[in-house]
Amino acid sequence: MFEKAAANPAIDYLDGILYSESRGVVCSGTLTDTSSVPLQRFTGARDPWFYRHAEKILKTCPDQPTTETIPLVDYLFRYDRGGFWVAKYAFQYFATPFNRITRWALDSFMHTRVMYHALHQSGFSTQYIVQDVGVPWRAAEQFTEYLERSFGHYPIWLCPLGRTGKIPQAAGTLEDSGDGDMWLNFGVWGPGPRRTSEFVAANRALEQAVQRLRGKKWLYAHTYYTEQEFWSMYNRGEYDALREKYHATYLPNIYQKVKVDLEAEERRLRETWLGWVLATFWSIWPLSGLYGVYMALLGGDYLLRKDITPPRKSKSL
Repeated sequence: MFEKAAANPAIDYLDGILYSESRGVVCSGTLTDTSSVPLQRFTGARDPWFYRHAEKILKTCPDQPTTETIPLVDYLFRYDRGGFWVAKYAFQYFATPFNRITRWALDSFMHTRVMYHALHQSGFSTQYIVQDVGVPWRAAEQFTEYLERSFGHYPIWLCPLGRTGKIPQAAGTLEDSGDGDMWLNFGVWGPGPRRTSEFVAANRALEQAVQRLRGKKWLYAHTYYTEQEFWSMYNRGEYDALREKYHATYLPNIYQKVKVDLEAEERRLRETWLGWVLATFWSIWPLSGLYGVYMALLGGDYLLRKDITPPRKSKSL
C-alpha cells in the first residue's frame, strides 16, 4: 500500500501506524479547497488524539478506506497532543485513568514540547527508548519482525521517505543498498529496561540491527555507538573537510554532540555517597515524575496558546 501510494503524484502526505505486527493503518492525504466529507480536527482539547482516532476507524471499518476533511494545521500537528502516543505512559506512571475526561483536563500538559521537557528533567529519558530509524525499503519487513521480538511495544510510527540529497557516509551503508531512493522510517518509542546496563544494551542492539540492514538512525535520539562504530558509517574525511572550510574545528564534532555515556554516570553514582543517596531518593515512586512535572511547570511551555484559527485550505485524509 505504501509503494502504491508513494508512486501516486496526486498524494501530498503519507504515513502509517502499526498497532500490532499484523494490524495497522496507512494514511494518505491530498490538499483540497473544498470537500463534501465530514470535518475532523485534532488541535482542540476536546478533539481526539490522532492515533486513537485512526485506531477507532480501523476497528469500525477494517477493510474499507475512510475519508475525512482535516484543516491543514490540524493535520500537520495531528500528533502534537499526546506526543504521538507517548503521553499514555505518563498516565500509567501516575496511575491516572486514561479517558476523554482526563485527557481533556490535562490537555495543557499533553503537548509534545511540555512532555519532552518533563521527560528529560525527570531522568526518564534513560528508561524509555525514543528512537527514529530508517531502513531500506526491502528491509522493512525484517526490521518489523526484529521490533516484534526485541521491543514488543505498539504503536509504531511508519513514514516512507524519499532521499533527494547525498549523505556523507561510508561504503556498504544505505547509499549502495540497491533500494533506489525509497526507505521507511520507524518511530520506536516506549518503555525500555529499568536497569542502566540492560537499557544501554537494548539501545545498542537496536542500533546494530539498523546497521546490519544498511539503515540509519536520526541523531536527535540517544546515541550509544562507540566512536569507531560511528565513524565507520559516515565519511569523516568529507565531514572534517567541511568543518575546516567553515572554521568550525573548535566546536564539538557531531559524535561528541550526540553520544551518551550512561555507564560513566552510573559509576559516578556508585562511587560517591551523595550520588548513591540521590539515586536512591529519585528511585522512589513518584518523586522523579513529580520533579519532571514541576520543572515543566517552571518552564511555562504549557501556558503557550494552543488555539489555532482554521486556515482556508484543508486536508483530505
